[in-house]
Amino acid sequence: MRTLSDWECHLETLSPPSHIELGLERVGSVWSRLKRSGPSQVMTVAGTNGKGSTVEIAGVIADHAGLSYGQYTSPHIHRIHERIRINGQMLSDDQLVRAFETVEAAQSGVFLTYFEFLTLACFVLFDEAKLDLWILEIGLGGRLDAVNIIDPDVSVITSIGLDHQAYLGNSLEAIASEKAGVMRGGIQTFSAAFNVRETL
Repeated sequence: MRTLSDWECHLETLSPPSHIELGLERVGSVWSRLKRSGPSQVMTVAGTNGKGSTVEIAGVIADHAGLSYGQYTSPHIHRIHERIRINGQMLSDDQLVRAFETVEAAQSGVFLTYFEFLTLACFVLFDEAKLDLWILEIGLGGRLDAVNIIDPDVSVITSIGLDHQAYLGNSLEAIASEKAGVMRGGIQTFSAAFNVRETL
């Protein structure tokens, strides 16, 4: 049986944490095999800067409102546990290992990057916990980020600047268009990106 350290090494052999392959088809196909009850309410946070702070503030508000909630952020600074929290608390090694085993069992030969695998493990943990609210930070962009396989009930787009231009485009408008992929018809989106308001 793999330990958490074993799993971290294994995930890095799939692809290093910095390796990016945008697209929803692969990760979506695995999630379709894992999905159980699905989320109750979802808040998706995209943008260039301020995503982590927004996720933290949303958690404080959820806690104050008496909601059970999960927070997914990236990257981690010290430990992988920092990325996935339930009701403000990091999870145990055993919980993470069990989620990784669940994702691997559903993978069926589908290639997943480090981030995609971790995102699915997060969704498994949140799904099992039957939370009132999932607070999900987009790793890169929005439209083709693994997190975007989940339809949000509200989306937030923080400030937008030039970032990940090799993947998102060389103009603020192009980047805004990618990040706008978290928006859905009929749901509210809040944004601080006044510099690209017309594009959004």
